[in-house]
Amino acid sequence: MSPLLSVQGINASYGEAQVLRNVSLDVAAGEVVTLVGRNGAGKTTLLRCLMGLHRPSAGTVALDGDDITGLPVHKRARRGLGFVPDDRGIFAGLSVEENLSLPPGVGDSAWTMDRVYESFPVLKERRRFPGTKLSGGEQQMLAIARVLRMGARLLLCDEPTEGLSPVLVRQIGDILREVKASGVTVLLVEQNVRFASTVADRHYLLAQGRVAQTLDNAEVKEREHELLEYLGI
Repeated sequence: MSPLLSVQGINASYGEAQVLRNVSLDVAAGEVVTLVGRNGAGKTTLLRCLMGLHRPSAGTVALDGDDITGLPVHKRARRGLGFVPDDRGIFAGLSVEENLSLPPGVGDSAWTMDRVYESFPVLKERRRFPGTKLSGGEQQMLAIARVLRMGARLLLCDEPTEGLSPVLVRQIGDILREVKASGVTVLLVEQNVRFASTVADRHYLLAQGRVAQTLDNAEVKEREHELLEYLGI
């Protein structure tokens, strides 16, 4: 079977500084795959290239076998790509329900409001709250739920556990496992390799803008100390 996402030979730069160098990877439908690496390794830039927010200088991005490299952001979203940035990107002055209602659902994969509230009961409890009144974990839940409301089949998620307490990190893990169980594919940037190994199937280690290694969970567990030292955690 062809992968849901296929990335081949992506190069990307900011001015004269090259950030990604010949990055290639595949993500199968239903997988959770993480990108791990030190700060500056190019993880966020890769997600931005996949979403169409940054133009690569070379390489291709294919979704379901179709080349989407030249498509604008909104057309990628219509095809089922959803992006949750590290700043969450919610509308702070709008209520939870307004944040969820604002983006239109696209296609059969769009979650209904009832389904969102069933999977995220805390959002139902807070539905009248403005974004400014939510905790960091609740904001992260809202950001993920909003993308699912839009019909994302492939969720690009940038550092969802950054700055969260251990309790909230576990909650985000539960959510990602539920998202996977629902059939949504996830490509996740995550510094916390211990957390990553509890939610993901495979891991791509980026170093100096390249894919240095592909690891499974057994390898992550076996080399945990080495990886934590390498990542500076």
